[in-house]
Amino acid sequence: MFNYLAIFSIGGDYIAKFFLERNKQDNCQYPVILLADKSELSSLEIVVELPFISGLCFQSDYYSLSQVMDQARKHNKRERRMQNRECQPLIGNSKAIERINLMIDQVSDTNASVLITGDSGTGKEVIARNIHAQSSRSEKPFIPINCAAIPADLLEGELFGHEKGAFTGAIGPRQGRFEMAEGGVIFLDEIGDMPLPLQVKLLRVLQERRYEKVGSINPVKTDVRVIAATHRRLEDMIAEGQFREDLFYRLNVFPIEVPPLLARKSDIPQLIHEVISRIERENRGSVRLSKKAISMLQQYDWPGNVPELTNLIERLAILFPHGVVDSKDLPDKYQVEGAIARDIESSEEDPAAPQSGPDLTELPSDGIDMKKYLTDIEIALIEQALSKTNNVVARAATMLNMRRTTLVEKMRKYEIERGG
Repeated sequence: MFNYLAIFSIGGDYIAKFFLERNKQDNCQYPVILLADKSELSSLEIVVELPFISGLCFQSDYYSLSQVMDQARKHNKRERRMQNRECQPLIGNSKAIERINLMIDQVSDTNASVLITGDSGTGKEVIARNIHAQSSRSEKPFIPINCAAIPADLLEGELFGHEKGAFTGAIGPRQGRFEMAEGGVIFLDEIGDMPLPLQVKLLRVLQERRYEKVGSINPVKTDVRVIAATHRRLEDMIAEGQFREDLFYRLNVFPIEVPPLLARKSDIPQLIHEVISRIERENRGSVRLSKKAISMLQQYDWPGNVPELTNLIERLAILFPHGVVDSKDLPDKYQVEGAIARDIESSEEDPAAPQSGPDLTELPSDGIDMKKYLTDIEIALIEQALSKTNNVVARAATMLNMRRTTLVEKMRKYEIERGG
């Protein structure tokens, strides 16, 4: 498990420096642990540019040893991620991003199937690539496939490959994505769009670790880790008979729910900086945003999530090359202060607009039905949240600070229609 650690038994400061300098000259990226007597360890003055150095005395207890090992393991994960040029880090310092990074650390070195859920444009593939980059499979292929982008009758051949003559036009054998990903990871994006007959075959792959090419009866063994993603609610699809429950549980071993940009607006300044840096690296100009402009963008709901923010910054770089964009320069769509005023006016003019809920300034002398009163408030708040988010349940749940599954249960309980 820890054969990647370089452990040195120190007999003195001179010997320590010799081994560490040699390690540096060899461009060794392994974390280094200095093992020495307690008194000797405290007197060592070694300053060498190495990826990781930790001192551990011979008298260390199990807790100290496990801490050092955990630090070394985290270093190796970071090193694998940095060496993978196709892997982009998750941008942001919000609690949501910290939580997701922690989950990536926890699951990356396992072979567990991962199901990533969230709205389109929230970075599900970025998360999948980070899991792969930090895993022991990082040197093997990462093969993505969008299940919604390939016609249903062709998807099986894309996944498992086909033999010559398997169908009209199959003039030769063809590799499938599972074969391409052997030893590595296959990323099944938009798994909710996979046809039911193919779901059965994918379930068999997860259960038996083997599949059959189209036009063949010979099973092929496979060692591929499956990471799936979807913006759909698979639980609802199971209830409607559109997704297999047994496949869901096979995929959902380690679920990661990605919040929309609406739920992590504190990351917007950092995301803007990252987009501008990329534009500059690609020699496509530059642009700067004033604090007021950034603050206004943090008030916007971002239904298109990160891609919408990226497109806006790229557009501003074209409209204001090497200039500074103030809040008044933003497109009308993002002038949130005006939008709030218009919403207030429309709700006053439109009697059908969602109301703020039951009002109670003073307890009536004859009392109230408290259970019904609280229920009415809950229904009113849910309806308002759905209205403000264009009936996007995930975003409404974020506004109400509750889990999406909890909100769906309450909607069913109160018979609130999603499109209503």
